[in-house]
Amino acid sequence: MPVDFDVSGKTVLITGGRGGIGGAIAAAFVKAGAQVIATDVSPVPAEPRKGIDDRVLDVRDADAVTALAEGLDRLDVLVQCAGRAVPMEEYELATFEEVIGIHLTGSFSMATALRPLLAASGGSVLNVGSMYSYFGSPLVPAYGAAKAAVVQLTKTLALAWAADGIRVNGIAPGWIRTAMTQSLDALPEAAQAIVSRIPSGQLSEPEELAGTALFLASPAARLINGVTIPVDGGYSAS
Repeated sequence: MPVDFDVSGKTVLITGGRGGIGGAIAAAFVKAGAQVIATDVSPVPAEPRKGIDDRVLDVRDADAVTALAEGLDRLDVLVQCAGRAVPMEEYELATFEEVIGIHLTGSFSMATALRPLLAASGGSVLNVGSMYSYFGSPLVPAYGAAKAAVVQLTKTLALAWAADGIRVNGIAPGWIRTAMTQSLDALPEAAQAIVSRIPSGQLSEPEELAGTALFLASPAARLINGVTIPVDGGYSAS
């Protein structure tokens, strides 16, 4: 059987699709020939992005999620990148619940709303976790708890939906250069401690995650289901 990495012609929906990681994955799918819908809470760009149907969506808004799902005719891949981290402020209950709502409840809401379309196409879900799915952090209790739960949700939905022909997997990015990690620029000692643990000796770029996302969405990954793959330059192994 030939190995098939082709995702051309697939319809892909990416939440958080105007962020660093989501934007890079969206661009990679477009380059690979997919039809891409990118949702985000941020405004739609004044200059349209080539090959991307940009829309505004808060994944915590159940009615908006339902309306989006009902407005689609087909979906092959759902990539869940919507997220937020608010260091220290997550110890406040309202902020804790907000972050959990985006990462965990929002991911569940999107996946269940789009399940019929994914079942019809034999599609797949890709949830974006984090190295904090496995490591603790005293600064972001909600983000860490939500990302750990996303890994478990990935396993659960993979088992529950396998009979529908839906695969559910995840990736766990390491230290990536995005707006979320810009604070490290002002903390050279902390940055050095992080970089010294990464075997490559440097932070990664968002585009470096895209290959794993494309692979997991392709027919070549047909036997991969219920796993979250660390894409962290070896950080979790050191």
